[in-house]
Amino acid sequence: MFFATNNAIYTIEDNGNKEPTQVYEGTDHQAMVSLSKGQTVAVALSGGTLLILSKNGEKRIPTGIEDPIASLLVVREDPLTLLIGTDEGAYVYRLVGEEGPAERVKTFDELECRKDWYTPWGGPPAVRTLAKTKDGFCYADIHVGSIMRSPDEGVSWEPVTPDLNKDVHQVATCPADDNKVYANTANGVYVSNDRGNSWVNRIEGLPVRYGTAIAVAPTNPDLMIATVQRGPRGGGAWFCRSDNGGATWTQLNDQFTESPDRISTGFIAYASDGTAWAIIGKTLYIGQDQATDWHAFWTPPESDLPEYPIRTLTA
Repeated sequence: MFFATNNAIYTIEDNGNKEPTQVYEGTDHQAMVSLSKGQTVAVALSGGTLLILSKNGEKRIPTGIEDPIASLLVVREDPLTLLIGTDEGAYVYRLVGEEGPAERVKTFDELECRKDWYTPWGGPPAVRTLAKTKDGFCYADIHVGSIMRSPDEGVSWEPVTPDLNKDVHQVATCPADDNKVYANTANGVYVSNDRGNSWVNRIEGLPVRYGTAIAVAPTNPDLMIATVQRGPRGGGAWFCRSDNGGATWTQLNDQFTESPDRISTGFIAYASDGTAWAIIGKTLYIGQDQATDWHAFWTPPESDLPEYPIRTLTA
């Protein structure tokens, strides 16, 4: 598993048995995604370059993408196939192979609903997160514009049904059930049991509804962690867990030494072995025993820590 601070990228064992190891130093990293069960990571750098970090060293791939990269998804590893979502326009690119450039997906550009995408502040929308199933369905969450889905590894696209809240902050799937799709939105968590054809709003037990992040245990589609906060600027945040598919939620804030003001998208994750991880304040926490037992794992070594020194997790 990997995580990024403001000025470096680190790797840790999924179960947290060893201290983090720094694998990259720099402040130019944007989105990142793990490959090969946490042994390799693809990182979007400024300027549209992808950085592949593995045991064999570094490889850089020029994608030719000019817009800031907001999200990455590994579609397959042989040949390396990635979906790349952008900020400031909400485009999806497809990269096949390790040479580049990436090709912009025309069917995503041609979506009729694109004209309705927006942001609350009036700027261009973004492809905020991406997710996939084992059998090749891909999902792209549009901020703001609901979720788009592809049945063929990102080649063709369509919107999911409109009974989902449009203000989606993260989309997720579970390797144990290809039919399940999860979304955390400005109106709490939604769960679909049929690949996005219908949705159920799962909010019982959530202290507030403004959702930011969601993660699903890799072998149990009913075990989830999710974060909610008072509004887009924080003002108080809660870390919650459900073991019944979101039917009810339990708050876990009393297990953290810091009282979170906000918990952003990308701040929680499940590793492949089922260990859960979370960024709370300035600290990386590890969650064990099916995400019921949490304790502080690591804090960045900087003497003058910014407000949010750890930026993202990927497993």
